[in-house]
Amino acid sequence: MRHPYPIREIARQAGLSEATVDRVLNDRGGVRESTVMEVRQAIKDLDRQRTQVRIGGRTFMIDIVMQTPERFSTAVRDALEAELPSLHPAVVRSRFHFRETCPASDLVATLDKIAKRGSQGVILKAPDLPEIVAAVSRLVAAGIPVVTLVSDLPGSARMAYVGIDNRAAGATAAYLIGQWLGDRPGNVLATISRGSFRGEEEREMGFRSAMRSAQPGRSLVEVTDSDGLDATQRDLVLDALKRDEDVIAVYSAGGGNAATLDAFRILGRECAVFIAHDLDHDNTGFLRERRLSAVLHHDLRQDMRRACQTIMRAHKALPDEGPFLPSAIQVVTPYNMPPGVPLTPSAPLTPAGGASQR
Repeated sequence: MRHPYPIREIARQAGLSEATVDRVLNDRGGVRESTVMEVRQAIKDLDRQRTQVRIGGRTFMIDIVMQTPERFSTAVRDALEAELPSLHPAVVRSRFHFRETCPASDLVATLDKIAKRGSQGVILKAPDLPEIVAAVSRLVAAGIPVVTLVSDLPGSARMAYVGIDNRAAGATAAYLIGQWLGDRPGNVLATISRGSFRGEEEREMGFRSAMRSAQPGRSLVEVTDSDGLDATQRDLVLDALKRDEDVIAVYSAGGGNAATLDAFRILGRECAVFIAHDLDHDNTGFLRERRLSAVLHHDLRQDMRRACQTIMRAHKALPDEGPFLPSAIQVVTPYNMPPGVPLTPSAPLTPAGGASQR
């Protein structure tokens, strides 16, 4: 396993002992395959971050802990690494702990391991559960500031929340669906990955409240507990569509949009309006193809920069700032994608995003 780094640097990046890293690098055996993978990942992370290291800059080692589908964790990693130059003269080094789905005990074990090992800060996306809140308290007691990302833990000792106003986002989705559907009858499917994620729960609450106020004649059909994974989402949406043949629109607060669109295709059903969140790889393609009507987007690079700067402030490396405002919600259509996202204007724009358009 060739590399240019001192063993202690790899050990710090991986969160392992120097003796363990030495055994892996010299192929002495006696270590789990998962440990070998951790060392390899640490070397890859060091390779990516190497260009950001600058002599004389203060170094912050930050742990990013997230339970989320791979498409979003990849977007978070890319956003953070793209923002590293903007954080100079400080140098931010990052350790990633990503899981698509897992019991809360696994996340607690990860957070407790970080508390024991040490870190300059934790950026966290996790379910709002008592055991997670307690683990955050232990981190803070150990002197490690915690910033929640996208989904908050308001009852915890976290330092700040970085992300959008999720209730406002849900209400915005209800407004858009109402404008597009107009007087056309039909019901709306609302999908969330898991109810224990505070951010998605707040989106659903804002959506439901706005729909009840402005469009009381429409029924809401809810799909949850898919973890935003396509394999699970498809079956849940298929069952929901079979139970209610009047569903003609979708608000996706939690992802799994490829599977939702596929369920409409399998049943030969039209989806007249589809509102989703985040310009990840899947949603960017679906929006360009007019299979999504609009995407509620926020600048993830800005969010990662703010999260890192908040941790720096906890260490008195930056001056305190004023009131911490939510990230701006952008309503993105195929015609106003942010810079860097390719636009394909060849297909005619329609307000729908259903299977009939493929």
